[in-house]
Amino acid sequence: MKKLILLIIISNLTLFVLNAQVTLTIVIKSLENSKGTIYLDFRDGKDKSLKHYSQKIIDNQCKIVVDNLSPGKYYFKYFHDENNNVELDTNILGIPKEGYGFSNDAEGKFGPPDFEETVFEIIDNATIVCHPKYIY
Repeated sequence: MKKLILLIIISNLTLFVLNAQVTLTIVIKSLENSKGTIYLDFRDGKDKSLKHYSQKIIDNQCKIVVDNLSPGKYYFKYFHDENNNVELDTNILGIPKEGYGFSNDAEGKFGPPDFEETVFEIIDNATIVCHPKYIY
C-alpha cells in the first residue's frame, strides 16, 4: 500500500513539473528615444508565431512580459515604430529606417540573422535584456 501511495505522489509531481508554466520578461534598452511603440513577434523554436505584442516606450526602454510559457525553445523579433504606422519603415533598398532587433541580440550581415542564432531556451522564470540596432 505504501508503494502505491508513493507511486501516485511521484506521478502527480511529474505531471506538475511537466505542466509548469514560466514567465519571461523582455527588456529592450538603449532605444534612441521614447517616441512610438515597440512591436514584438514572439515565436516558438519551430518558428510558429505565438503572440504579437505592442508596448509603449518609457525613458528610452520597454518591458514586455510573456506569461504562461511552457519550458522550451523560443525566439522573438521586434522593431521600434517611431512614427506609429505599425510597420518597419525601410529605404528604397529595404534597409530599416527604424530600430529593430532579435532575441540574443543576434545580428545578420546582409539581412536577418540565422534562425539558430536567435533561439533561446527557457526552463524557469527569466529576464532577457536586448538592445536594438539603428542603421540610419
